[in-house]
Amino acid sequence: MLETLLTLLWSFVKIGFTSFGGLSMIPLISHEVVSNGWMNLSEVSDIVAIAEMTPGPLGLNCATFAGIHAAGMVGAVTANLGVLMPTLTLTAVAAAFFQKVQKSHRMEEILTGVRPVCIGLLLGVVASFCQTNYVVNSAVSPQAIVIGLLDAVLLFKWKVSVPKVILLSAVLGLFLFRLG
Repeated sequence: MLETLLTLLWSFVKIGFTSFGGLSMIPLISHEVVSNGWMNLSEVSDIVAIAEMTPGPLGLNCATFAGIHAAGMVGAVTANLGVLMPTLTLTAVAAAFFQKVQKSHRMEEILTGVRPVCIGLLLGVVASFCQTNYVVNSAVSPQAIVIGLLDAVLLFKWKVSVPKVILLSAVLGLFLFRLG
């Protein structure tokens, strides 16, 4: 059992460090779980399909299912730790670095330059979403604008929770666009 867990950990550490997430992980996951005899290709295909349908990152979901298949719940935890190792490592290194330079005058200057860039990027995304969400059939949609304004009032003035606003928007969208 310990040997299986160590092999599982090492396999998913390799996957985490050598893939870039998403679909690029599938060939690596397939190779590791098949070559170690934990699953056959048909089972790998099944876990990829299930991982795509369930919420969360594909690699983490595949690691969970492959780990459970190979060594039960302990295997799932082990595979997840392996696939998360790059994230955990980079986060720890970044935290240690930031701790050292947090009070630095130079870091404050860097962050002063980075903040406006982040705001600009967010505004660019908002602008592109507006084109996608408020233009229907090459024309500005009054119904979509009404839903967007109502959402803004609900979120910012009345502090209604995001899930409730999403649900209300979906219902309004069905109602207004079916009638429109």
